[in-house]
Amino acid sequence: MVIGGRPDLRRPARGSEVALATTVRRAVLTLPAAPLGPENPLPALRPLDEMHVVDDRDRAGLPRDMARQLGYEPLTTVLPVRILDGYGRERTPTDLDAIVIENDRLRVTVLPGLGGRIHSLHHKPTGRELLYTNPVLQPADFALNGAWFSGGIEWNIGATGHTTLSCAPVHAARVPAPDGGVMVRLWEWERLRDLPFQVDLWLPEDSDFLHVGVRIRNPHEHPAPVYWWSNIAVPEGARSRVLAPADEAWHFGYERTLTRVPVPETGSVDRTYPLRSDFPADYFYEVPDGTRRWIASLDEDGHGLVQTSTDLLRGRKLFLWGSGPGGRRWQQWLTEPGTVGYAEIQAGLARTQLEHVPLEPGAEFSWLESYGPLTADPGVVHGDDWAAARTETEQRLAEALPRADVDAAYAAWRPHADTEPGESLATGSGWGALEVRRGKYRLPGTPFAESTLGEQQAPWLHLLDQGGFPEPRRVTPPGPSLVSAHWRDMLETASAEPLTEYHLGVAQWHAGDRAQAVRSWERGLALAPSRWPLLRCLAVAAEEGGQRNRAADHYAEAFEDLCAERRDEGETWTAATTALGHEAIEALLAAGRTDGARTVWDGLRPAIRQRGRFRLLEARLLLAEGDRVAARAVFDEGFEVADLREGAEILDEVWAALTDEPLPDAYNYRMRPKS
Repeated sequence: MVIGGRPDLRRPARGSEVALATTVRRAVLTLPAAPLGPENPLPALRPLDEMHVVDDRDRAGLPRDMARQLGYEPLTTVLPVRILDGYGRERTPTDLDAIVIENDRLRVTVLPGLGGRIHSLHHKPTGRELLYTNPVLQPADFALNGAWFSGGIEWNIGATGHTTLSCAPVHAARVPAPDGGVMVRLWEWERLRDLPFQVDLWLPEDSDFLHVGVRIRNPHEHPAPVYWWSNIAVPEGARSRVLAPADEAWHFGYERTLTRVPVPETGSVDRTYPLRSDFPADYFYEVPDGTRRWIASLDEDGHGLVQTSTDLLRGRKLFLWGSGPGGRRWQQWLTEPGTVGYAEIQAGLARTQLEHVPLEPGAEFSWLESYGPLTADPGVVHGDDWAAARTETEQRLAEALPRADVDAAYAAWRPHADTEPGESLATGSGWGALEVRRGKYRLPGTPFAESTLGEQQAPWLHLLDQGGFPEPRRVTPPGPSLVSAHWRDMLETASAEPLTEYHLGVAQWHAGDRAQAVRSWERGLALAPSRWPLLRCLAVAAEEGGQRNRAADHYAEAFEDLCAERRDEGETWTAATTALGHEAIEALLAAGRTDGARTVWDGLRPAIRQRGRFRLLEARLLLAEGDRVAARAVFDEGFEVADLREGAEILDEVWAALTDEPLPDAYNYRMRPKS
């Protein structure tokens, strides 16, 4: 329930609070939310549809360390993680588990079931909310694996883009704090890079600043690429300004170019005011070595939020939506029309989000961040003298939280990073427990209990202990695949059953051995009682190899086989039919086989055909069949593609094929100028 426009945080029963100045308690946050829906059961074989990519030719002239890290171990797929694309746009009041950390100065609300996101950072003496707090939970296709939502402070680990943990649970527990109080530890196993990490939230007694200790460990015998950006949503008022200790920045727009620009003005426009730009863009600030690391967003009165850290977290960034129609439309899409918009200020391990940093075997990265309120002279902050505005902000930060105090807080926290957690507050996935059991890792401070192993891990536990997969108990779509080298080795030595060949092919595909992957899938197909999962993999392989007709053949056969095998209208089978049907129609259209595409369309349930992404697909099918009037009618009736991908221009493209009229605002999500 929402009372007076503010979420209702219900206290637990009396007596459960910790008798300390800083308290930690469970609570319930109620928000209008669209359900996430089931995972997409089709393995994510295709290359990432990631906008943050720089062409190799554009790397000339970049600093050497940046150019090297731009090319270091880029992610090619999100395997072994599954795609989340089963959500819609219908929101209902939903109770979300929350953890509240509170002292006399700050109240921090954390969502452990949603990546450990900090939803709110409320400054009690002034009554100000320091973050942009989204009044709804509306998933959208911004994360590496799909579902993501805006607002608060997000912990991005894995690879360029929003983490696959954006809408996933993490482990949480109470831990003794360095000052004798209590802090909250969040931890999980990041599956894209196979790395455990932790985030310790420490709010000292009487402090205006939340300290956040972060540690990423590499337990493997090989270097690992690491990516981290703390993503902070802040209100984007007309006179809100973002300040950082830099005179230059690296500008990255959705034209996919990286250029060095002056700060604050570029092209006669002061880009430190988010609403003065037309299109969405990233500005990665070039913070000089030796300079204190910080970034702030201050409103017209000089009030706002500041984030600072120890020096390892070197990068600082502003992301802005701009004032153009595309950016405004995205803002409405991610929240509710009429609510305040937001910008993002961020902090990361590298200069830009296009880079990955190597972490040596057995080593770790650790640092401390601090978040709190800041007030500076508005006349100086919003004056024409950028150097004076920057100096004023940094001086106010030095008074509120000296740099030496941040270093001292890090030194005090670091010995507590290995402290074993106490009372559990939330439970994450079982994947970490599976990896710890396989690798026999010792990870003090972040236990991955075997009690967290569940249904998805069960067949892999059987492979680990028995050397093969168990026979499925019922006909159902295959479970998730594991793809790292150690699991691939086990699959290669297991008995060559169809299900083993299916998972082995996925692992080989992820490793770049596409020819061997195809051979594995073809071997499995010869004896498989369930053919459609293997046929779909072979279809993707053919498509990626430019064999459109072969891909179309495989897709048509796979969809027919799935429809014949489908046992019920439950969530799992519906997700499989939806995903495979969409892919099949797109592949058949690409091959110019409209009759085949129409056959698949007719095989879909009416409820699936009414979803927004399928209404768009229907318009494309009608257009391919030559019925422009019916295709235009689909747009005129109206539809919403709930999982429209960040940066996608498919709506523009289909509309332009139908008419020369301007694209209606309802369909305008353009994030870059027309070329």
